[in-house]
Formats: sequence, structure tokens, C-alpha cells
Amino acid sequence: RWIKFEEKVEDGGERWSVPHVPALTLHSLFQLRTCLQKGTVLLDLDAATFKEIIDKALSGHPEEEELQPALRERLAALLLLQPRHQPTKSLLQVLSELCLFPCRGRSRGCPTGNYKAKGRSEPGDQLSKTPLKEQMRNRFRKKVPPGAEAAHVAVGEVEFLEKPFTAFIRLRHGVSLGSLAEVALPSRFLFILLGPPKVKVYHEVGRAMATLLMDELFQRVAWQADHRQDLITGMEMFLDELIVLPPGKWDPSARIPPPSSLPSSRRRTPVDPPDQQSHGNGDMAAAGDRARPGHPHSGEELERTGRLFGGLLRDIRRKAPWYCSDFSDALHPQCLSAVLYIYLATVTNAITFGGMLGDATANMQGVLESFLGTACAGFIFCLFAGQPLTILSSTGPVLVFERLLFSFSQDHSLDYLEFRLWIGLWVAFFGVVLVATEASHLVRYFTRFTEEGFCALISLIFIYDSLKKMLSLADAFPINWQYRLDNVTSYSCTCNLSSPGELKQLQVGGKQEAAAPGPLWKPALPATPVELSRTQCLDRGGHLLGTSCQYVPDVTLISFLLFGGTFLSCTALKHFRSSRYFPAAVRKLVSDFAVILAILASCAIDAVLGLETPKLLVPSELKPTNPARGWIIFPFGANPWWVCLVSAVPAVLVTILIFMDQQITAVILNRREYKLQKGAGFHLDLLCVSLLMVVTSVTGLPWYVSATVISLAHMESLRKESETSAPGEHPEFLGIREQRLTGLVIFVLMGVSVFMAPVLKHIPMPVLYGVFLHMGVAALNSIQLLDRARLLLIPAKHQPDLAYLRHVPLRRVHLFTVTQLLCLALLWVLKSTTAAIIFPVMV
Repeated sequence: RWIKFEEKVEDGGERWSVPHVPALTLHSLFQLRTCLQKGTVLLDLDAATFKEIIDKALSGHPEEEELQPALRERLAALLLLQPRHQPTKSLLQVLSELCLFPCRGRSRGCPTGNYKAKGRSEPGDQLSKTPLKEQMRNRFRKKVPPGAEAAHVAVGEVEFLEKPFTAFIRLRHGVSLGSLAEVALPSRFLFILLGPPKVKVYHEVGRAMATLLMDELFQRVAWQADHRQDLITGMEMFLDELIVLPPGKWDPSARIPPPSSLPSSRRRTPVDPPDQQSHGNGDMAAAGDRARPGHPHSGEELERTGRLFGGLLRDIRRKAPWYCSDFSDALHPQCLSAVLYIYLATVTNAITFGGMLGDATANMQGVLESFLGTACAGFIFCLFAGQPLTILSSTGPVLVFERLLFSFSQDHSLDYLEFRLWIGLWVAFFGVVLVATEASHLVRYFTRFTEEGFCALISLIFIYDSLKKMLSLADAFPINWQYRLDNVTSYSCTCNLSSPGELKQLQVGGKQEAAAPGPLWKPALPATPVELSRTQCLDRGGHLLGTSCQYVPDVTLISFLLFGGTFLSCTALKHFRSSRYFPAAVRKLVSDFAVILAILASCAIDAVLGLETPKLLVPSELKPTNPARGWIIFPFGANPWWVCLVSAVPAVLVTILIFMDQQITAVILNRREYKLQKGAGFHLDLLCVSLLMVVTSVTGLPWYVSATVISLAHMESLRKESETSAPGEHPEFLGIREQRLTGLVIFVLMGVSVFMAPVLKHIPMPVLYGVFLHMGVAALNSIQLLDRARLLLIPAKHQPDLAYLRHVPLRRVHLFTVTQLLCLALLWVLKSTTAAIIFPVMV
């Protein structure tokens, strides 16, 4: 049987082989051409049953005078025998049969029917006119795409024939031929070749015919052929493209595995009929995607209209018809996994940046402000934005600007929040001006160089921050490097409740107590032996003494194990979709929920071990982190009047930062390879981010812009792939599940996270840092820069066969890569210094 690739029944007749590229003999192709030239060819035959087809084929034989009526009857009786199909059984069925019938005899047989498969007939049984139950329940049916039709190739040796009998038949309409096919499908093409036993080539001719019918170009010819010569011409085209492997240079019995991707038929033929429907694979779809508007560098999305807010109005008109479907398209289990995955990533990001903002601004903005700001800004953006798959978050460059702004305010005795309010208002004004003048059309000049550099920088920041947080655990939970097992008897930790010079000590966790009477002795303390924990000791004003008070190496060790285990689990489970274990539905489900399963497994291990690993800390009260501030920032009163005018200068830098960060992320998310169907909204997204600057500035919440890595992770978690794929063929990427509901639910959960503290406090922070590392590595692997960087370390003869290496000199590729890496290093150094305020200008 064939669905793009060939499968054979292994010796013993119990299972199908692995799919492989069919290897044909050249002689069989020449003989097939002779069969088409001299045999019966019936095109657009009107027939409803297989018996009617056989009768017309036998009566339409060109050498009818040599085919006697008795011979025709014998041929018809032979062809109408019931074929025996190769059973397709599940693993449970095989195991149950093995247990019930361990010594059952084996019978040798050949497959039949489905998709050009050869077969043999069961003597004595007539072909059933209705499909059998086995055909209707065949598990192989799930592999067949909707609307598929079957073709049948029947070949064999017949003793009573003196000359071969050949017939090629195309039915006018697809007809169900009863039990002929392995799977109940309508049939369109039939090829019959019967001949005397002295000729041993029929099997290879049948394989050649089946392979020919699987060729996309010959399929078009066979569908449109009006007479025999058209079929001959189609076969000549096939032979023109044929590649012959010389004998002795390869093993003909070796099965060539299917390639990872198939070339489209458009690459094989210079002229494509305008009225011909494409039956190609994903490359054909990708070619069509390049032609239609949807790529940021082409199409009407970034063309100037010459009118104020012309691009914005066009974005609204483009996105409005899709608004209802943005909610209905989210009704899929995959969206649930995306919500849980991105929610935990967003929570971790909010806590991380909230803590750093608190340190940089004396808690004028802290974790609670980060939670509320992320929830409000993200919810509003997902509700009205042009690209709702974008996830808003705080970014590193914005954090650096906040730190510099707070230091400037402290040095010049200015109120930080009021100064920041005016900067935010100016940024919003400049953003609206950029939208009105259609400045987003400059995005069309962003090249791969800039996109990859920016994406690599943000990805490296995620990787660096996750590793830095993990290494800081060694400071919070120091390892006692001087620990020796033989000296275990000398280790102790006691609580000293007395003032310096006194002898009053209580052993922490022990049963002994010592006190020296004196004028400073505290009679309120009990005289009986007590046990004091570390917290109780510190609460009573004591301090710890001993060689083992800081000994917590198990916490650091298990934290790194959880960190690495979560990262490896996420990566392995994500790739589980392409593994060979379990049915396709199970693999897809595990891959969709990979991150959630990894987090749950790591949390379970942490709970079983019961070690005091650092946990997720979520604010539990709705009040500002700094009690000296309120929820509304007033524009006047704390600073001189001229501050509102001077604020326009730093606002220009923030505007450049917001514009570049937002639009580069939008360019990356709207690449043509994602096959987005609903279009982009560059002007509308920039307007939403600009107006949100007003809201966050007035309430004193952090500023937000599109987060590249989290948004890419959101896109990857919503990938759609074909449900049906031929055996051996990789599932075809269909695009992204474009909708608004996942983003809305994520940010609603962010808002109620304050009330979910009792549940979230059980999630270890190393687990979430592992998720951060996974997102950074996944985003880094999605860009070409990493592949080209590997080429610098690979000798030329071992380099992969990449398309651009065939057309671009290797030294030019290396020069481009090295230049890109140097610019990336410059951006990293710039980001890490006080000059980071000019970071957007450098981008």
C-alpha cells in the first residue's frame, strides 16, 4: 500500500513494514509504458460496481477477437474473488491474541486494496458489494485525509492466459467498491495486469504503476487525460525527472527512509496550470503564504495611506471581522495547556521584575504593583490589540531606565512618581503621534539581522537570569565545604539568649540548658529544658552559635536538581510528539501539556522530599508595597512646574525604546512561517501600548511592552498540525491557533493570584527558573543565528546541507555571523552598564 510512501508486509504476514521511499527498476517502467500503449485504457467510465467495471474492461480489450468468451468469464471470476486484507491491529489486540493462541499457525499473505496495494484473492469467496465491518473499523482510516480516494493495482500470474491482459481505468465518479479496499473509501483509478506464469515481472510493474499514481504531477495528468496519449506523455515527464542509481553503488534491498520535508511540485514544473488545484504538502502552502499579504515586509499592512490614522483605521477594519472568531477558536484543549504554561511563566516574570523594581525604586514599585500592572495592562491589550497573541511584560531596558530615573530624582530632590507620571504622559503623546503619522511603516526596513540580534539578546537575558538566580541560591543556602563525616560529633548549633559575656544558652532542637546566675539573668525564662527553633530563637532576640548553623547543602543540591530536571523534562516532553512510542493522540496530548506535566512532576518530587526549597512568594494584601504612596499619582504639588516640560526629553528616549521593543517583537511574531491568517495590527498595537502608558503612569504601576520570549512561547504552545498524515510523513504545520481568550484568561489569573497565595506557595522557584531556561533556549533555537554560529566550529566537509550554503560563499556566511555576534556582544555590554538608556538607539 502507498500513501506517498510504500509499505510492504513483512515475512510472516503479520505486520506492515516501516514506510520507505519506493525503489523501482528501470525495466519495469519501460514495461509499464508498453502496457499503457497496448493495453485497454478506459477514461471517465460510468460504473457503480466492481463487476460492471470488470465486464466493461474485458469487453473493451483491443484484441477482443483473441479473448474468447470462456476466457473472459474465467478472468471475471478470478478478479471478482474476495481479497484477503492484511489486518491492522492495535497493540492490545496483538497481546490478547498472543495470550489466547500462543501456538497458532502462521499463514503467508499479501496486502490488498487500499492505496494501490497488491493483493491476492481468497479462493471460493465472491467480492462483497458492501464494505465489511473490518473496513469500517480499520485504524488505518485515521491516517487518511478527508476527501481521499483509493486506487487499486491488481497484478498476478494466470496459467490459462497466453498473453498479458492490461487495463487502466479511470471512473467518472468515485465509487465505493465494497470489500475491495482495505479501508472503505471511494475508488477512482484501477490498474489490472494479468499474464502467463513464464513472465516474472508483473509484481515490479504493479509497484511502478502504484508509485506513478502517487506522483503529484502524474496525478494531475491522470485526472485531466482525455485519451491514451496524455497518459503516455505524463509518464514521459516522469521518466525525464527520473534519477538512476547505478548498480553496485547501493543496496537495492535497503529501505530509504522518508525525508523530513518533501519538495513541492511547483519546484518541479516551471508552469503550473491556473485552474489546477494544488495537492502538494506544506511547502506548497508555504509558497502560497509568501504570495499573499501577511508577511511584515510585504503586503498592505505596512503601506502608507497618506492620511492621519490611516494605518490604524485599516488595522481596525482588518481585525474587526475576526473578533468573534477570536473567542470561538479558543475552544480547544490545547488552549488550556497554553494558559497554564504562559500563566506560570508570566507569574515568575512578574515576581522577578517586581523584586528588582522594588530594589531599584525603594519599593515605590514592587511585586504587588507588578502583579496588578501585568494583569490590567495585559487584559486591556488582549481585548483590543491587533495581535492578541502578544504577551505584555516588563523588560530589562525599561528596568534600567526606571533605576536611572529614580537615582536622578533622588539626587535632584524630585518626587519620583510624579516625575515618572509626566514622562509617561509625554510617551503616550509621542506614541499617538507615531500612530497618526503611520511611523510603523518603518518596520518594513527591519531585516533578519536586526530581528535575530534582538531575539537572541532577549533569549540570552532569560537564560542568564535563570542561571544567575540559581547560582544566588548558594549564597542564601550556603554549602558547608568544610563538612567531614568523621567530625560529625563535633558539630552543633545553639541559641544564645544572653547578652555578650553571659553563659546563658539553650540548645536549638536539643534538651540541654545552661545559665549562669548574675544580675543580668532573666528569671522569666523557664528553668526546665526546652527546644527552641531557629525562628523562635531569633524572635526572642537571641543569636545562633555553632559550626553547623549554616549547613544546608541539601537545599542547594535539590534546587539545582529540580531546575535541571524541569528544563530537561520540558524539552523531552515537547519532542515527545515526534517519538515512536504510544499512539499519535497520546503523543500530541503529552506534547501540548509538556510544561505543565514537568512542573507537576517537579513539584511532586519536592513535596515528597519535604526539603525547604525556596518557594513562590505572592503578595496576599492589596496595598502598595511602600506605605508612603497611594494608588493614584497626582501631576502637581510635589515637583516644580517646569518638570512637566523637562520630562519631554527623557520621554523621547523611552518612546524610542517602546517603539523598537514593541515593533521588533511584532515583526518576529508576524513572520510568514507562522502562517497567520488574521493579519497583523502594527498601528493598533502601538496605540494600545501608548494609551496603557497613561494608565500605568497615573496609578504608579510598571510600564509594559511586548515580551519577545514569552510571546514566542505563547505562539509555540498554540501550533496547529495536521491530524492526518501519511505513514512516514511528518505532520504538516498548519499555523497558529489565533484567538484572544488565552491571553485574557492568563491575565485574569494574574489578577486573582493575590488570592491564590495558599496554592502558589507550594511551587518551588527553581522549577519556574527551569521553565525560564526552557523558554530562552527554545526561542534561541528558533533563529538562524544559532545554526550559523555552529558552522564556525564545524569543518566544511561535515557541515549540514543547508540551502544558503549552496548559494552563498562560506566566508561570506561567516563574516555575516561574526558581525552579528559582535553587535550582539556590544548590545549585551551596553545593557549591563549605566549607558543602557541609549540601548534603543543602538538597536
